[in-house]
This record gives sequence, C-alpha cells and structure tokens, in this order.
Amino acid sequence: MSGTSRLTEEEYLELLKPLAKELAAMARWVAETNQRVVIVFEGRDTAGKGGSIDMFARLLNPRQCRVVALPSPSERERSQWYFQRYVEHMPAAGEIVLFDRSWYNRAGVERVMGFASPEQVQDFLNATPQFERHLTDDGILLFKYWLCCDQSVQEERFLNRLNNPTKRWKLSSIDLKAREHYDDYTEARELMLAATNTDYAPWTLVDFNDQPLGRLTLLRDVLDRIPDTELPMAEIPWPPLKGPPHKERYRVLEPIESYRAPAPKKRAHAK
Repeated sequence: MSGTSRLTEEEYLELLKPLAKELAAMARWVAETNQRVVIVFEGRDTAGKGGSIDMFARLLNPRQCRVVALPSPSERERSQWYFQRYVEHMPAAGEIVLFDRSWYNRAGVERVMGFASPEQVQDFLNATPQFERHLTDDGILLFKYWLCCDQSVQEERFLNRLNNPTKRWKLSSIDLKAREHYDDYTEARELMLAATNTDYAPWTLVDFNDQPLGRLTLLRDVLDRIPDTELPMAEIPWPPLKGPPHKERYRVLEPIESYRAPAPKKRAHAK
C-alpha cells in the first residue's frame, strides 16, 4: 500500500473480499445482459488513480475489462474533433472500460499548463454535457470519479516516488510543475464540476488521502449504483478424471531450476 492508512494490508484485503465477489457478479451481469460500462478516473497527480484502476483490472476478466490511458495527442489527433480519439475506445456490448484520465484532460492539465487556450477550454466545458448525454442516451452506464488529496499528502507521495527506485518512473516534468499549481488545479476542478456535473452523468468525489480506504469507498459506490446484478450461476458439468492425475513429462526441454526461496521462519510458541 502507498502512504499511511488506517487499515493494515491484512485488514484492507479482508474488507476487499466481499466487494470483489460483488464486482465479479456485476461483471457477469454486464456480460450476460450486454451492458456497456465506462468508469472515468480523474484527480490530482499521486491521488491514487493507478492503484484504483489496478484494483478493478485485477479482479476482472481482461477480455471484458479494458484500461484506456491515452498518451499526448499526435499532430493528426490535434486536428480532429476533440472527443474523437476517446470515442473509438468506448465499450462494445458486455464490456467495461476504465479511463485512466479522459477527455477531462482539457479541463485540467491542458487548462492549467497552458496546452489549451481559454477559448478551447470553454468550448470543451460547453460541449461535454451534450457529448455525455449522447453516451448515456445510447445506453452506456457512465461513472465519473474525482480522487481528492491534500497538498501535504501529495507532497509526501511525490517524495516517495523520488526516493523509491521502483516508483521513480512515475515522476515527470509535469509532476514537478504540478507542485506549483495546486490552487490552480483546485480552481480548474471547481469550474469543471460546475459545468459538467449533470443528473445523467454526475461527478462523485472520493477522499483519497487514505488510498486503501478510498479504493474501498469508490468500489462500494460503483456497486451501489449498478442495478440488481444477481444472476443464477450457470451449471457446468464437471465429471471426474478417467484415471489418476498425471505429472508433467518432458522430452525436449526441462524446466529451469526453481528460485531458491529462504526457508520460512519458525514461529515462537507462546508459553
């Protein structure tokens, strides 16, 4: 787990178990009833988007669930209708798509960092409710989440990335500049929420100062907003093997030597 939390790793995993079962049932309902689900993850750098998306992706069939994390637009894409490159990633029947950042880049990083003009940002804010109306009118279940964290927590997580070799890859020049624009991102978010929080595509803000607790909160909210997903489990015939189970046999190559894991430490018996 990243950062401090009220929950231990064991407590988090224990609380996740029943939610994971519900999520699996929800995914089966999506597949068997040909639903289409889009979940948008937005928020400040280090808020916990990646960990939340990984929580969903690890629990779902990768053939059904896709993660979309688009890079900066190409020259050709910059000449297209702004929403065009996102539309092609919308789900087909039975699919769940998780957007790791989304078309809302224009209202956030592009606005704050000057990658889009004020006119382009305003056009985006005007057009987005209509765009999302088309999605929901077509039957897509659209959920939009903003992950919140205080600047002190963000700074702690930035330092963790800076000093942890396994997380250094997450740092970028944009992250360094983002530290100087915490209040600007707050203002951009508030303008975005005011313009794009609608009854058919509402925003949900989740406190992610405690990331494990935030993930559980977000997952519980998604499950509560999906219709009744209880479907009977299909009967699958599972006859016994016709004989004793076989061991692996090799003719061409042998497996490499197994990793030499240290022997487990013996637990001291309580007197």
